[in-house]
Amino acid sequence: MRDIATEATTISPGKTDSMGLKSNGKTIRGAVVGTVVEYYDFGIYGYMAAFIAHLFFVKGDDNAAMLGTFAAFAVAFFLRIPGGIVFGHIGDRYGRKRALTWTIILMAAATALMGMIPTYETLGLWATVTLVLARCLQGFAAGGELAGANAFVSETAPQEWRATQTSMVNTGTYLGSLVASLVALGMSSLIPTEVIHAWAWRIPFLLSLLIGGIGIWIRNHLEETPQFEKLRKTGDTQKVPVVELLSSSWRQIIKIIFLGAQITGGYYISSVYVASYLQTVGGHSPAVAFLSTSIALIVGVITLPIAGYCADRFGRKTVLFTGSILGIVLGYPMFALMSGSAWQACLGQTVLFVTVSIVNGASYVTYVEMLKSSVRFSGLALGNNATNMLLGGTAPFIATWLIQVTGSPMAPAGYFVACAVITFLAVLTIRETKGIDLAEIK
Repeated sequence: MRDIATEATTISPGKTDSMGLKSNGKTIRGAVVGTVVEYYDFGIYGYMAAFIAHLFFVKGDDNAAMLGTFAAFAVAFFLRIPGGIVFGHIGDRYGRKRALTWTIILMAAATALMGMIPTYETLGLWATVTLVLARCLQGFAAGGELAGANAFVSETAPQEWRATQTSMVNTGTYLGSLVASLVALGMSSLIPTEVIHAWAWRIPFLLSLLIGGIGIWIRNHLEETPQFEKLRKTGDTQKVPVVELLSSSWRQIIKIIFLGAQITGGYYISSVYVASYLQTVGGHSPAVAFLSTSIALIVGVITLPIAGYCADRFGRKTVLFTGSILGIVLGYPMFALMSGSAWQACLGQTVLFVTVSIVNGASYVTYVEMLKSSVRFSGLALGNNATNMLLGGTAPFIATWLIQVTGSPMAPAGYFVACAVITFLAVLTIRETKGIDLAEIK
C-alpha cells in the first residue's frame, strides 16, 4: 500500500478535491499542528513581556525593564542560526520527520522551564540568567521548525497547489501566536493583576507540556517525504549539507534573507511588539491590546491561504510585489491610527498584519523553489533564521529604543516600512518559479 505522501505527488487534484487536500491532509495537519505548538511557545514570551519585565528584571525603571525583556527576546534569535544548522543537518542527512520531532521536544521543555523559574525577588540575578538561557533554548529549537515544516509539505504537495498548501503551514505560526494572544487576553481579562504577578503568569508556559505532547504524537505518525526517501535510496544525501549549501547555493540564500524582511521584521512589529505598544504608547488596556492582536491574527490566518492560492493562480512575484507595496504605502497611516480609539487601534494593527500575510503567502514556496532537495532544509533554515536574527528578533527592542531616542511614537512605523522596502527590492532580483518541478532543481 502506498503511503499518503507518495499519493500526494501522483494523484491529480481532480481525483481528490480542488486543492489536493485529501491526499495530503495528514502531512499538512502534522506540519501545521507542530508549527502551532512551536509558535505558541515562542510567542507567549513576547505577549507576557509586560509581566516578565516586572518579575525578572531590576525594578525601579520600567523602560529599562522592558528593554531588558525585549533584549532577552532578541537573544533567542541569535541561537536560531546554530539551531537551524543542526536541525538542517538532521533534516537533510537523516530525514525531515526526525528533525521536526526534536524541535517540538526541545521547545516544549524550554517553555515549561520558564514556568518553573523562581522570580527575581526570590533568586535575584540568577532568575534573569535562567530565563535568558531557557529563551536561548527556545531559539535553538525554533531554528529548525518552520524550515522543516515547509520543506515537508512542499515536497508532498501537488505542483499546481504547492503555494496554497505551503501557505497553510505558515498559518500555524499565526495560529500559535493567536493561541498565545488569547491566553494572554483571557488572563488579563479574568485574573486580577496581583494574582498574575503572584503565580498565574506561570500557567501559559506550563501549558506547553500539554500542547507539546499532542504535537509530538501527531508528528511521530507522519511518513517521510518521497523526495528525501529518493535521496536516501540513491545515496545523494550530503555528509555536511551546510557546506554544500554554501558552496552551491549561496546566491539563493542571500536572496532569501532579503526577501524575508517583511515577514520577519514586519511580523514581529505588527504582532508581538504592537501588543506592548498599544499599552505603553497608545494608552490602551492589556485587554484591548490582546483583543486587537487576536483579531489581527485571525484575519491573517484567513489572508494567508488566499495569498497562497493567488500565488498558484497568478504567480509568486505578483503576490510578493502586492504585499510589499501595500506595506510601504500603509505603514505610517496605520501606525497613526493606533493612538486613537480602540477600534482604530484594532484596524491599524489588522491592516498592517494583512500586508505581512500577503507576502507570507508566497514567500516560503518561493524559497523552496530556489533550493535543491539535498540542501533544502538547511537552506530554508539558514536563510529564514538569518533574517529573523537581523530583523525579526531585534524588532521589538529596536522599536522601543527608537521611541526613546527620537521621542516620536511613530518611529516604529519607519522600521516596518523599511522592512517592506527591502522585500520589494529583493523581489526585483528573482525569477518567477510558479510551475517548477522540485525534482529538476539543481
